[in-house]
Amino acid sequence: MRSLKKQRRIQIISVAVVALVLSTALIGYAMRDGINFFRAPSQVMASPPGPTEVFRIGGLVEEGSLVRGDGSTIRFSVTDGGAAVPVTFSGVLPDLFEEKQGMVGTGRYIDGVFQATEILAKHDETYMPKEVVDALKEQGVYVAPEG
Repeated sequence: MRSLKKQRRIQIISVAVVALVLSTALIGYAMRDGINFFRAPSQVMASPPGPTEVFRIGGLVEEGSLVRGDGSTIRFSVTDGGAAVPVTFSGVLPDLFEEKQGMVGTGRYIDGVFQATEILAKHDETYMPKEVVDALKEQGVYVAPEG
């Protein structure tokens, strides 16, 4: 009788462990494309990521670097004051996107150019993503908005 209870407990614990491992694996699999790490331009230039790695880059749009091509491809550089990374983007830019303003882009770094699939710009005069502010402060070029 005692042996049967012990065996039943071991079976229940085993099933619970298997269910926990399976659910953790499924959550990790589902999130594999949803996790994008943030990198500042200085970090990208110091240790360039592989061409298959999707990540977020942010900083200020470098003055004089914005070039609108004949087609829908836009070229510009993003900087954190320490380094500048060339960016290409095909699509419609946000209304508030302009030079010397904060931006965050999602994409891949291929052959020395960040190929963005999504561009986000600040939504008002005082907003800038925390990651961008931290990167600019680290480079010593952040100026707090007045107001």
